[in-house]
Amino acid sequence: MPSDILGSISPSAARLDESDIVAIMNLARTMDDVVPLWVGEGDIPTPDFIVRAANEALKNGETFYTWQRGIPELRDALARYHSEHFDRPHDTERYYVTGSGMQAIQLSLQALVQAGDEVVMLTPCWPNIHAAAQVCGAVPVHVELDFNTQGWSLDVDRLADAITPNTRVLFINSPANPSGWTADREILQSILELARKHGLWIIADEVYSRFTYDVDRAPSFYDVMEEDDRILFVNTFSKNWAMTGWRAGWISAPPEVGQVLENLIQYSTSGVAPFIQRGAVAALEEGEPFFQMQKERAQRNRTVVCEGLQSTDKIQLAIPPAAFYLFFKIPGYADSKALALRIIEEAGVGLAPGTGFYTGGTPYLRMCFLRDPLQIERATQRLVDWVGTI
Repeated sequence: MPSDILGSISPSAARLDESDIVAIMNLARTMDDVVPLWVGEGDIPTPDFIVRAANEALKNGETFYTWQRGIPELRDALARYHSEHFDRPHDTERYYVTGSGMQAIQLSLQALVQAGDEVVMLTPCWPNIHAAAQVCGAVPVHVELDFNTQGWSLDVDRLADAITPNTRVLFINSPANPSGWTADREILQSILELARKHGLWIIADEVYSRFTYDVDRAPSFYDVMEEDDRILFVNTFSKNWAMTGWRAGWISAPPEVGQVLENLIQYSTSGVAPFIQRGAVAALEEGEPFFQMQKERAQRNRTVVCEGLQSTDKIQLAIPPAAFYLFFKIPGYADSKALALRIIEEAGVGLAPGTGFYTGGTPYLRMCFLRDPLQIERATQRLVDWVGTI
């Protein structure tokens, strides 16, 4: 009698959804002449000054186990970086180096939730947020953002109504992937007051906080919090400094939970490779000109794609104030996965389907515009031409 192999797998692992983004990528990445705008990264390799720092560390033999919390130089650099950009002093003891922003999310949830706890998140959302809660045995609870062509918005009363006695965490990604929704200071204050009232933790994913186009940075929970507020910040080196393949990130947390986080790091990866951390130090200390170049490039591309698609009068979109995604829909096409496949075949543009971004995302398509301007111009023209045929 054949064994039920899949039936013996952990239910929390077996019920994970396949990523629709990855499914589209796997199908189309080997196709000729497709402009690949489906994934959330730019096309510029990691800059030389970061690579040199990592290479130098390798040459110096930094290939052994190291500090679980992160090398002191990197934790100090994180504190200085945040003190400079977030208008308040930051203590080195708040910072813990992780093997990617994704691991920062996973460890934060592991520290806070048990099986059956609820994690409230705003949707449409990056699918890994939803899945990370499931991996921990927690229950993702969706609160849908509202859309109109002036922008995405959050009804705080709807968020409050989603809180139950089982709620443990409010997961807030602002600026948001995929929508670009960005909470203002008043919204952040309202969310924080809800968390205080109900004794909840906030996980603040502010990865795109400096990819803003009308201000220097987005409002942050750092702007409204007190030292004893229950907030874990998760972040990554991936976006600002073109380091997606390096898998390096960090958690900012109250020092009181430091040993818990160190233990979780120890029992998952035993720390981030020290030569990678040396590259991360260089990113923080020397990377501002590179980041500003990326931001300016994204802003120019945003103008090109938004003006181009708006000119069709067949596409609904809100110009994103932050991040580097355009989340748009073509009315009359409810199944965005089928639509994304059709666009690949007929227009040669690879987009992420909104079906992968949960509640409220189904009819939308996501385009990453942190790319070569020529690619963005080509993709925009192809989409404009294609929409004219439907």
